[in-house]
Amino acid sequence: MARIVVAMSGGVDSSVAAALLKEQGHEVIGIMLRLWAEPGSEEDDGVERVVENKCCSLEAVDDARRVARLLDIPFYLVNVEQEFKEHVVDYFYREYVAGHTPNPCLVCNRFIRFTVLLRRALALEADYLATGHYARVERDPVTGKYRLLRAVDRQKDQSYVLHVLNQEQLARACFPLGTYTKEQVRAMAAERGLPVASKPESQEICFVARDDYRGFIQRYASSEVTRSQPESILPVPRPGPIYDQEGKLLGQHRGLAFYTIGQRRGLGLTSSRPLHVLKIDAERNALIVGPPEALERTSFTVHSMHYLSGDVPTEPFEAAVRIRYKASEQRARVLPLEGRRALVTLEQPVRAVTPGQGAVFYGGANGDEVLCGGIIEA
Repeated sequence: MARIVVAMSGGVDSSVAAALLKEQGHEVIGIMLRLWAEPGSEEDDGVERVVENKCCSLEAVDDARRVARLLDIPFYLVNVEQEFKEHVVDYFYREYVAGHTPNPCLVCNRFIRFTVLLRRALALEADYLATGHYARVERDPVTGKYRLLRAVDRQKDQSYVLHVLNQEQLARACFPLGTYTKEQVRAMAAERGLPVASKPESQEICFVARDDYRGFIQRYASSEVTRSQPESILPVPRPGPIYDQEGKLLGQHRGLAFYTIGQRRGLGLTSSRPLHVLKIDAERNALIVGPPEALERTSFTVHSMHYLSGDVPTEPFEAAVRIRYKASEQRARVLPLEGRRALVTLEQPVRAVTPGQGAVFYGGANGDEVLCGGIIEA
């Protein structure tokens, strides 16, 4: 049997993952990460409001401890606030200010869970790091390479946010829930008397209060933390022009960080036809707007391409691509380019291809294998 560290969050998924591994006879250790949370602010009544990171709130920590006690496993709370702020929060802020729409879960999995936490697990002489993600890892019997596969439950599949893992990380990764549905996981939690069996799950960004990313960007831009940094490190949003497709000036925006591709509301424009954000031009600090049909794209480029096998192809290949976490997949031809980039050509046009989002490519015998992924750039 193996020694396995389980990344616990106080939710039903990681709790059931820990329970299943314990029942299989493994030596299980629970670790919860204390992540960065936005500093509280003093309201008009003089009372300071404390903003908690949803992934490690006091309630979540208490729930994780209760589950660990019930399972009779060790439990540790590890502070990684500084690492999380530098790798995830500052990245999130910078990307929005640059006019991109980032997915912070991608960098969290790469730099926090499967780098910082994995190092902690290995320091405890663990064989594996387990999480409550819905995904599967298998080892190819011919090549010996590790493969990341979709979860059996397509509705809950989280392979998209795990495409950043390399062979060394996949070799240590354990996803006990990959062959179960969410309903089965909740039922297993109830059967085992876990106190989190019916706990609702959050789909929000963990460090953004009330799921209001625009409010977070505004507060972060004006915070002492941001003001104390050179502008070249943490720039601030600046107002700029809004143009139509012909270059006609239509109005002013309040900062690129507050807009995303496809956005219609909140532009502050009067028009006889609906106008959507078509392009965010960081060089000119400008928004380009136009009709909804102009949002359709048949090709785009990707940077920071990561191939899970470690082998970088030199020839074009066919794959199914997902351009955001919940998007449906589209057939595409992928042409590898120099500098870890790729040109993606779609069989059918898709709407609102958004720079900053991950593009993840699937293939293999059953189409379930994550082949590679990168960040959409244009």
